[in-house]
Amino acid sequence: MIIKRLEDILGTDAEVDTPGWTSRRLIFKDAGMGYSVNDTIIKAGATLDLTYRNHLETVYCIEGKGQLTDIATGQIHQISPGTLYALNAHDHHVLEANQGLEMRMVCVFNPPLTGAEVHDATGAYALE
Repeated sequence: MIIKRLEDILGTDAEVDTPGWTSRRLIFKDAGMGYSVNDTIIKAGATLDLTYRNHLETVYCIEGKGQLTDIATGQIHQISPGTLYALNAHDHHVLEANQGLEMRMVCVFNPPLTGAEVHDATGAYALE
């Protein structure tokens, strides 16, 4: 059984901070679960252009508001607490947090992240 508390992760190597987001990695590849789980803050006003070539991701918004643009279709989806989206086809997308309001997301990745990843120039994580 694995028990973790967010308060125990803050300020450790499991908390990865970048200009646009902060990811608190709760479950890593080494847990052997077949997926990883992050508690991620998208910083207020951030615009993230992402394409996870090597991973599938499911995201559940628990705080804040923003929008998700599907680059292939141009379709824009409003994101608010209670919204889930799944990037089931390595979808190229842009995630934007509203000005003045950060978004908090629970993110599940398959295959699992190792814990230290940051986005590369294409907005993807390397497959490790």
